[in-house]
Amino acid sequence: MRVDDLDTPRVAPGAESGILRSLEAHGLTWDGPLVRQSHHVDLYRDALGELTEHCYACRCSRRDLRGSTAYPGTCRHLGLARQGNAIRVRVPATPIAFEDRIQGPYGENLAATTGDFVVWRRDGMASYQLAVVIDDDAMDINAVVRGADLLDNTPRQLYLLQRLGRPAPRYAHVPVVVEATGVKLSKHNAATAIDDRAAPHNLATVLGLLGFDPPWDRVDAMLDWARRRWDIAALPSEASIRGFTALA
Repeated sequence: MRVDDLDTPRVAPGAESGILRSLEAHGLTWDGPLVRQSHHVDLYRDALGELTEHCYACRCSRRDLRGSTAYPGTCRHLGLARQGNAIRVRVPATPIAFEDRIQGPYGENLAATTGDFVVWRRDGMASYQLAVVIDDDAMDINAVVRGADLLDNTPRQLYLLQRLGRPAPRYAHVPVVVEATGVKLSKHNAATAIDDRAAPHNLATVLGLLGFDPPWDRVDAMLDWARRRWDIAALPSEASIRGFTALA
């Protein structure tokens, strides 16, 4: 179990304990001790050191880049000091591709889609892209299952793994549940929180969305049923599942 607590200003008090309680209520347990991203800060710094020759400092703000899809390379040749600036990694104008276990083949030319991207924020903390690849490597993760809304992050992470000489895990991106308008259900969009008291109903609903037809039963019995019948090939391959309404 890993808690992503690196973005300290956005960590809500009590959120971690609430997440852990929800997992336990739904019969979802974990192996080994609880790990936090904040435990890996030294590993992130070491990784940044390994990337030094491929990186440069950038002073551009979000306002400066408003309207830009891919970073235009404004600071690439300025030789700015790293202190107080973000750090970007240079990307090649060649495709980074992989075979997703659910979504199939996917690739991007990072120079065209994102441009040189940030690996170290100006506030002195690792970016999500760098942190997640180091987290996975430190924890010997060889299979990543996450929402399809993160599919386009994967080429950037694969590029960092290549530069760092670290092995890449297998990826599987499952559809995310969205409202009829296409907006993803999330706390950011005021979606209703999971009700731990309705754990059997929640599990049956999710398994149904994933293409299975579980018998209504206790949480442990439904999970056992799902484990014995699990087939990743049966999962829907679209990026989202529509039809849910987020309640304010």
